[in-house]
Amino acid sequence: MGERTVRAGTTGRRAATPVGEPEQGPSPGRGGLLAVLLAGQFMANMDGAISNVAAPAIRADLGAGDAQLAMVIAGYVLAYGTLLITGARLGEARGHRRVYLLGLGVFTAASLACGLAGHPLVLVGARVAQGVGAALLVPQILTGIMISFTGTARVRALGAYAVVLAAGSVAGQVLGGLIVSADLFGLSWRPAFLVNVPIGVVLMVAGARLLPPRRPGPRHRLDVTGMVLLGTSMVLLVLPLVSGREQGWPAWTWLSLAASVPVFWFFLAGQRAGAARGAQPLLNLGVLGVPAVAWGLVAIAVGQTTYAAVLFTLPLHLQEGLGHDAWYAGLAFAPWAAAFGVGGVHWRRLPASVRHLAAPLGYGLLAAAYLVLGAATLTGLTGGPVLPVVLATAGLGLGVGFCSLIASFGGTVPSRYAADVSGLVSTVLQLFAVVGVTGFGSVYLGLTATTGPAPSIRAYALLCLLFATTTVVATLAARRATAVPPPPDERP
Repeated sequence: MGERTVRAGTTGRRAATPVGEPEQGPSPGRGGLLAVLLAGQFMANMDGAISNVAAPAIRADLGAGDAQLAMVIAGYVLAYGTLLITGARLGEARGHRRVYLLGLGVFTAASLACGLAGHPLVLVGARVAQGVGAALLVPQILTGIMISFTGTARVRALGAYAVVLAAGSVAGQVLGGLIVSADLFGLSWRPAFLVNVPIGVVLMVAGARLLPPRRPGPRHRLDVTGMVLLGTSMVLLVLPLVSGREQGWPAWTWLSLAASVPVFWFFLAGQRAGAARGAQPLLNLGVLGVPAVAWGLVAIAVGQTTYAAVLFTLPLHLQEGLGHDAWYAGLAFAPWAAAFGVGGVHWRRLPASVRHLAAPLGYGLLAAAYLVLGAATLTGLTGGPVLPVVLATAGLGLGVGFCSLIASFGGTVPSRYAADVSGLVSTVLQLFAVVGVTGFGSVYLGLTATTGPAPSIRAYALLCLLFATTTVVATLAARRATAVPPPPDERP
């Protein structure tokens, strides 16, 4: 079925409804569907951050070594990040509801195994299984929104999706810290994982009732070769990025990074060859021919590197550099999360004449906030109300920029590309979060080899300058993404 759409949210015009489908307004059933989808996304993102906060307690309780503790964190990221595109294609081939529920079941069972683990290796295995479950359920969320909502209802749903997507990581750090500190029932870190079990069961029951069944249509064979090549290339890339810094970047990390390039090239070549002979590829590269998607993904990727790096480095600066406690470091992100939600929901209230500039304006505001944060760090003004105000400004900018870009995908991309866009967005977010933490994190840790506030202040001020410079690239890419017209076959 062809669609006729305009860029939802990037112009003053109302997004058109796909031909032959009525525009869907809000209804209790549809609101429940969106709630089930977004709750799964929130839970998966939150769990990626919880382990960072729980790591010291896990080490003390299980006697985990450095390598084992690193794999508790890295195992989830590796499985999650490498299988996202595969999960998106599985949903298209086997039905989005079926794969969502399967992924949710795996994630819930693995969360129980995490909470009951009595040995570090058992916990590592359970975390990998959690990542597999998340990789199955998460791609069905954006796809489910794009195929279940149309018109302005889709724009609103995509806005809520974008807010949950980014807020989950911040919530994971804040809630994880609260749960671990509370030491509920004397279980230390375990409730941080066990809390997923009742939530997962409720979502499975609700999802079985509310998620739409598989639509009749052709069933395609899965591209198993593509799955293996993509998964291999991602492991070769992500594993050294996650483990390299802690191990001092031994030779195997550089060999692994180098090997990821030809393996990924073979994957792309196979995708093009398969599409040329009429097969169903794992990733339809045609989606990257939509300029709004290509430039939008660049902006999202670059912005994600700084966002993930702030989540990692700011708590280190506040605690180890300035001497604040964990409560202060965790709650410092609350203004960011709140302002992100405000920007993500209300950016459409901008005047129609400038709404198409929402994404570059948002990323530009984020870059300016980084500069102010760097200046405040150098001058010692990060105490009192300055830090919350600056972080709220940064969150507002990222919320406007990121959420308006996600909404633009819903208006420029045909529904036949829904699985591809879903897999790409999720993979880009995970991959570039790793890049941000390893890249910017290595800079900060390298400049703070000596303890005390002075090295940390200088290092973090420099880091903020790097954040601002990097975000300018996201601003320019966002401008390109929102300046291009929709594809010719999708214009009204």
